[in-house]
Amino acid sequence: MYRGNEGIAVRVGRLAPQEIALLRGGPRAAVTVAVLALHLRGAVMPEGPGTMSARALDAEAGRTPLEIAVHGALHRPSTPRALARHPEVRLAVARMRIPLAEAGLLRYPLLGPTRATRRAVRALARRHPVPVTRRGLDDHARLLAVALHGEAAWQVVAPRFALRTGLVSRAEVADKGMLKHSSRGGFGDFGDFGD
Repeated sequence: MYRGNEGIAVRVGRLAPQEIALLRGGPRAAVTVAVLALHLRGAVMPEGPGTMSARALDAEAGRTPLEIAVHGALHRPSTPRALARHPEVRLAVARMRIPLAEAGLLRYPLLGPTRATRRAVRALARRHPVPVTRRGLDDHARLLAVALHGEAAWQVVAPRFALRTGLVSRAEVADKGMLKHSSRGGFGDFGDFGD
């Protein structure tokens, strides 16, 4: 097997979005891509603030082992953090690592991405920047965007779902420094702006 950087880049480019996410951001990133895949099929919905749960699916055909594990773990409402720690989900992620390690994309014994793999993932992210809008994106493009760019892509491809389920953090409304001065009249006091 050719182990050069060019070979690594080709192999990374052929991976599924969940595998790319695992290489870019670790297990939790892979799990979030699996959640998005299920959400796009209508199988995962927000349950309450910061939680999500599974809905019944007609068939398991076409789902990855990680998606099957995530769907099974979400029969009870869960937060993203608890979902990533679920034993079945952790086992599915561990099994994902085996072919990646055999392909030379992960180093032993800790199974982190090699330097060449990290470079290849960064190059792939440059070739596929964060989308500006979700219009015209098919499901694979949405999954790839989240796999490569994480929270920045969630803000475009499924912002309400991501916010309601706790997959992205809430944005700060204002700079905390600005809030200190709001008690002196706030937005209604325009005396400082005119003569």
